[in-house]
Amino acid sequence: MQVSSTRNKWCFAVGTIGRDGVYTLVSMYFIYFLTEIVQVNNTVLAWVSSLILAARLFDAVMDIVMGSIVDNTRSRWGQFKPWIIIGMVASAITTVLLFTDIGHSDVVTILVFAVFYLLWSLSWTANDIPYWSLMPALTLDQKQREKIGSLTKTFATIGQFAVVGTIIPLVGAAGGASPAGVLIGAFGSGGGWLVYVLVIVAVIMIGQLVTLIGTKVPDLVVEQEKVSVRQVFRIVVDNDQLLWVAIAMVLFMTGFTTTTTFGTYFFTYAYGNPAMYTVFGIIMGLSMIGGFLLLPKLRQRLSRRQLYTIATGLVVAGDLIFFFAPMDIVILGLAGVLLFIGDSFITLLMLMFIADTIDYGHWKLGHRNTAITFALQPFINKVGAALAAQIVAVILIWTGINQASSPDAVSLAGIWWMKAGMLLLPLLLTVIGYLIFRFKYRIDEAFYAQIQADLAARGQLVEGTGPLS
Repeated sequence: MQVSSTRNKWCFAVGTIGRDGVYTLVSMYFIYFLTEIVQVNNTVLAWVSSLILAARLFDAVMDIVMGSIVDNTRSRWGQFKPWIIIGMVASAITTVLLFTDIGHSDVVTILVFAVFYLLWSLSWTANDIPYWSLMPALTLDQKQREKIGSLTKTFATIGQFAVVGTIIPLVGAAGGASPAGVLIGAFGSGGGWLVYVLVIVAVIMIGQLVTLIGTKVPDLVVEQEKVSVRQVFRIVVDNDQLLWVAIAMVLFMTGFTTTTTFGTYFFTYAYGNPAMYTVFGIIMGLSMIGGFLLLPKLRQRLSRRQLYTIATGLVVAGDLIFFFAPMDIVILGLAGVLLFIGDSFITLLMLMFIADTIDYGHWKLGHRNTAITFALQPFINKVGAALAAQIVAVILIWTGINQASSPDAVSLAGIWWMKAGMLLLPLLLTVIGYLIFRFKYRIDEAFYAQIQADLAARGQLVEGTGPLS
């Protein structure tokens, strides 16, 4: 079936605007919501962050199970779309619950937020895995995948940094004496947050409907048998290239999420002006969008391996300049440009590496397990976010920032350790991830072409499969 790649590309990409807005809310601002809005004490923060880590790790394992469910799904709407819509609705409901200030005792607060977080994670899994598994099912051509991935990550970044740039000023301005402000105030101290979350949730539903209605999945591979439960984890373990990508990406995502989560705290306690984080958020967003748009153009001249090396150098330079820079938004902004262009390159390249391991697994193991393989991406993101949340919580408690009455109450040593956790630790993790890729990942352009040729010769691809117009 011949399908327009332009239509698929745009309709798939639009679906990420609200998705990444919601994910940013939870991964970057849930801890901030607890500490600054609900104002939990150290004991509650320690318990909630630990339970979040446990929930994330449990849910990360469930990603693989969800992947097998999607791969085994047979319906008139295909493998992916039924689960995308189920996960979308469930995620919308649980996101609203997560950002509702319940105002109860410490024990109830810990239990309720832990349960809400687990429900949100499972709901997100039900949407995330089939959504991203849909992308490599749209085309087998590497260049087409890069174009889809580039546009998708561009829309995702718009959603992500729209939240970063607007959430603090908008929720802060939500109250007041106006009728709307009084109504919002009726929901308590978190009323502005609740209204903001409802808006973002509406965006995710609209964007996902565009994806569900607009994308058409072409016939690319020969129909395969369903996967048994016993085979699920063996599929992941036996795909050695997928495992190396997963390890490298966990390290990178842990560092990246740690840096971004610390952003609000840095501009509040180190810079001394939290409003400047909005300016920096705009810089971050534009840098990442620029990186996503630039990478496909650079791919015309450079290999993926060369681009990953360049990206790692940009991240290292950005982290070091930011760490040693004076509190000057111009210098910090320039460091941010380097840092987040590099981050955008790595993020998109990792997505392509995972997509290619689907074909590699098909070639090596004889089965094309798209959703199970792509389940490693949300697995990676969740493990990275969980580890980052734990790192941030420990440093906030250790440095005294969580209990500080004002920025002046935090010692210079506390500020230094916060900056080290925000910049130097992520730098180290990014470099280790790059070294793993450099010495263990071997699916380059030539090897991928050989994989496609071998699969075609075996009759495991649909005759005539190729780039779509």
